[in-house]
Amino acid sequence: MEENPESKAFYERLKQQLKDDTSWPSPYLFKFIVPASLEKIAEIEAVFNNLDAVFNTRDSSKGNYTSVSIKVTMDSPDAVVEKYLEVSKVEGVISL
Repeated sequence: MEENPESKAFYERLKQQLKDDTSWPSPYLFKFIVPASLEKIAEIEAVFNNLDAVFNTRDSSKGNYTSVSIKVTMDSPDAVVEKYLEVSKVEGVISL
């Protein structure tokens, strides 16, 4: 799967903003929305399983979607973008 030019530009801007605004390593809060599915949540958690991450999930009011928040210390802006790209492979995920 090839990255589209818009998302590439988005991640380059994010990386630059993180470099400018944050000293690394630093805690970072990832937020995602996925269709309500334990399998999808497990796929996201697997991306962070080698890190000391704190996971929080919350179901939407109708129960169709689940928000997943992950607080974890990241080493660099590149590491943050790498995790976003890994999670983007989970079908139906929305990164916030």
